[in-house]
Amino acid sequence: MRIMAKFLKWLLGLVVVAVAALVVWLAVFPPALLRVGAGYAAKIVCSNLFVAGRDPQEVLRVDVQAPGNPLLKFFDIDVDKNAGTVKAAFLRYFAGNEAIARPGLGCSLVPDGDAARVDKVMAEEAVRPAPSDGLWPDGERVEPSQDPAIAGLLDDADLTGPGMRAVVVVKDGRIVAERYGDGFSAATPLLGWSMTKTVNVAILGTVVGAGKLSLDRKGLFPDWSGDERKDITIADLMAMESGLAFNEDYGTVSDVTRMLYLEPDMAKFAASKPLVAKIGEKFTYSTGTSIMLARLWQNAIGDEAASLAYPREALFDPLGMRSAVMEADESGTLAGASYLYATAHDWARFGQFLLQDGVWNGNRILPEGFVAMMRAPSAASGGVYGKGEVWLEGPGDRKGDGAARGVPEGTYWLQGHDGQTVGVVPSRHLVVVRLGLTPAWLDYRPQRLLAALAKALP
Repeated sequence: MRIMAKFLKWLLGLVVVAVAALVVWLAVFPPALLRVGAGYAAKIVCSNLFVAGRDPQEVLRVDVQAPGNPLLKFFDIDVDKNAGTVKAAFLRYFAGNEAIARPGLGCSLVPDGDAARVDKVMAEEAVRPAPSDGLWPDGERVEPSQDPAIAGLLDDADLTGPGMRAVVVVKDGRIVAERYGDGFSAATPLLGWSMTKTVNVAILGTVVGAGKLSLDRKGLFPDWSGDERKDITIADLMAMESGLAFNEDYGTVSDVTRMLYLEPDMAKFAASKPLVAKIGEKFTYSTGTSIMLARLWQNAIGDEAASLAYPREALFDPLGMRSAVMEADESGTLAGASYLYATAHDWARFGQFLLQDGVWNGNRILPEGFVAMMRAPSAASGGVYGKGEVWLEGPGDRKGDGAARGVPEGTYWLQGHDGQTVGVVPSRHLVVVRLGLTPAWLDYRPQRLLAALAKALP
């Protein structure tokens, strides 16, 4: 018994030492994966609280923990609505990260803890008139189709998909049908994730139209002057053919997760990547590329405050996208790759804007031919991606698959993480917005919904 008691005492001491060592390790040297998780939790909760007006605990449970890495279930949040902050940490105390709300800019992560830097980057809060009671797109009023076949398609959960939060159907410039998931409405701003990339290119297009930037411009970043990267053009970046390294794996600590959740200056991080392929010869889908594009058009505007207000002044206000908020990182670079919140009505306005070739209410906002360029196939992508950050095939498809699924020829797509899509069908004057929380492993394909609507609408 005495030997057993000594052994148990020794074992208990070993456990205490191991636990103490683990606590010290987590406190002093937290793994990057846990810091990424904290950043993700803080950012998603902060934006959904301060931009979309949702309950933070529900967002943590439903948006962050339920569909993600199992480790996310061990993260807690601390919300201070008065200060506009959300802090997240593993087991409440470890690997912490913080997001801060800024007027007009949604929420920004502060991965290096420099909250004072965030306070220096401010955009003027937009004062927008209340929406009119006119028909969409001039107002928010909708007169839905009375065709029971259309209603039946939108009531089909298999077509709208698991986790659907909004579906909006625009035919001939009017919303003819819409549906919303429980807890969501036409007034709820929803995250577009990578659909933001297409909007970012449109904003860049207005800068090109103003003569402040050209698509063939080279020498884009000072650090590129001494190597072959100096020959990369704006057009190469837009087509995702720059040849730059970038790991887009969201399941681990990769370039994209490190950039979004650990880097205070995302454009600087993306621009630091080396050239790993010949320029123009390899398609590499890269969120870092879109962040660099945002930084480049912001630089072209010149004044930093003016560049932060520019999306609203040049695009959102002219289109009536009153809900749209494009967020920025700690340094002030707009996250033109991932972080645009807008209502489904406003995402539909942007889709209709592309359908109308960059013209709105008779006013040309994008240069003539710019939308056609956006839709032109990127050669290195095998024809599935456009030169202006649009997809020429639906989610999961490869060249020609869309037609086989009944999608009208010439359809192109905005696509975002977890099931965000806007399908634009020029031949049918049709735009279909589908937003939700639908992880890729569910294998939902919005092509079926779009094809059914294209067939049913006259």
